[in-house]
Amino acid sequence: MLSRLSRTPPPPLAMAARALPRSFYPTAASAMIVSTNSHFILPPSPTVAHISFGKSLSIIGRKFHYGLNCKEDRRWSVAGWSGKVFASQREYRKSRRRPLKKKEKELELSVNICIEEQLPDDPEIVDISEMLRLNVPMAMKFAFDNLKDSDYQTRDRAINDVGCFESVELSVLLCNDEFICELNKDWRDVDSPTDVLSMSQHIPELELPILMLGDIVISVETAARQAEERGHSLLDEIRILLVHGLLHLLGFDHEISDEAEAEMEKEEELLLKSLGWKGKGLIQSAYDAEAAGSSPLENIDRKKEGSLRFYRPKFSYIFCDMDGTLLNSKSQISSVTAEALREATSRGVKVVIATGKTRSAAITVLKSVGLAGKDGIVSEVSPGVFVQGLLVYGRQGREISRTNLDPIVCREACLYSLEHKVPLAAFSEDRILTLFHHPLVDSLHTIYNEPKAEIIPSVEQLLTGTDIQKVIFFDTVEGVSSTLRPYWTEAIGDNASVVQAQPDILEIVPPGTSKGSGVKILLDHLGVSPKEIMAIGDGENDVEMLELASLGVALSNGSEKAKAVADVIGASNDDNGAADAIYRYAF
Repeated sequence: MLSRLSRTPPPPLAMAARALPRSFYPTAASAMIVSTNSHFILPPSPTVAHISFGKSLSIIGRKFHYGLNCKEDRRWSVAGWSGKVFASQREYRKSRRRPLKKKEKELELSVNICIEEQLPDDPEIVDISEMLRLNVPMAMKFAFDNLKDSDYQTRDRAINDVGCFESVELSVLLCNDEFICELNKDWRDVDSPTDVLSMSQHIPELELPILMLGDIVISVETAARQAEERGHSLLDEIRILLVHGLLHLLGFDHEISDEAEAEMEKEEELLLKSLGWKGKGLIQSAYDAEAAGSSPLENIDRKKEGSLRFYRPKFSYIFCDMDGTLLNSKSQISSVTAEALREATSRGVKVVIATGKTRSAAITVLKSVGLAGKDGIVSEVSPGVFVQGLLVYGRQGREISRTNLDPIVCREACLYSLEHKVPLAAFSEDRILTLFHHPLVDSLHTIYNEPKAEIIPSVEQLLTGTDIQKVIFFDTVEGVSSTLRPYWTEAIGDNASVVQAQPDILEIVPPGTSKGSGVKILLDHLGVSPKEIMAIGDGENDVEMLELASLGVALSNGSEKAKAVADVIGASNDDNGAADAIYRYAF
């Protein structure tokens, strides 16, 4: 919670909020006409609500444009309020004409409820904004009732009797933490989100007929956390924040002294009680949270688990590597990473696996956390890029591209394996083939969840009638870097390429191929532009994919080549780097 930021209107900034859907026009702006003579008097005739669009609305200096117009007459049913019923309508006999009473001066309350454009079309938020169309004018009415005769000593009395104005304007903006954090940085030099901001637009010296009360900005994301902690609904919390922000605009400021805090706390409780709204005032709630030892909510990192509902996706697709990226150093996917993937897909982002693994291995790993199958991110009927982009599956999981290694290169690799006793594995779609038993080959199954290797007794048998997409050699990190890689880089010439996903494994793949080229084939098949995708990887084999994506994220545990081309370097795979990247950059 915080005090007013400024008594003078800030300059316009180039940001925008969207108008509500067609069925919710009244939510975006409403005006209540009430009678007043220094303070509010019950209107003798039905209250009329005017809904007005087609004008520029300033929320903290930002322009909000509405391009539609409508006008609505509405009877308000509020405790203590009633509309006049004419005798002619009830068919009563007309009585003797009585002297006309002096017409009371009418005060128009003009309220604009806006949703910041980065908030998605969440049904609960839309419903709350519709409810605020009714709630905000009522809160203003009760708050104004208390102004003239109040005996508060610390309240700024720049706004005292609203009866001298023809109308009162107030804007309420619902946003997420990212938006309100930017406002905090701009106006308070604070780089963290908060629950509510109030900014006064009233300049007493101008003596205008319109009281431009100002703007109340509420972070729905922070409000949701506070609501959960305090045990009430999101609507209840937003109402509490609304009351707090409104009182700031009316001159209350709990930050200037203990007496001022006590007076504002008292008025919060009184206003909430008068309105019949649930919950304690924001000041008392903050003290209760402090007494209970709760951490300040302002310090919670933004866009963590459960918060993506308050953000629009920036990308249509996220392409994710597995080993060293989604999987930690134990070749396991953490619950945090699994939840991030689930939340991203629930918000309409399509997550596609792009890995050196076979499809069956990817399915096995992700099945352990409930992310394989029809409702998961990988299955036999979903798109994916496998075996370093050499096998690409499109819609309904149908194969759309297959690239095989030159049989001559395959033969030379097999002969080298036998001669130098260096274990080799040949990938043929969902089969793993080898020439002799070795623990390192077994690790493909026991650690990396690949199909169990089939031992083929001869090179001829291994190659006969079999399409090989790639072969891999196992050795120590030193053996790969000092012996295997230099030898095979020279030996294969232009007939193949060498690549590394792991420091102790050397892969030989067809020339001109890469995981990135496989991703491009799939994008063309789906009709998706690279500008619509984000990619997360760690290895040398991810370089082309990271370069292709609109945003490439290399994890900090990754190779120097991957980090060199990435747009962003994220946390390590053991620190849930992929999950952090999704929360931080995808929305």
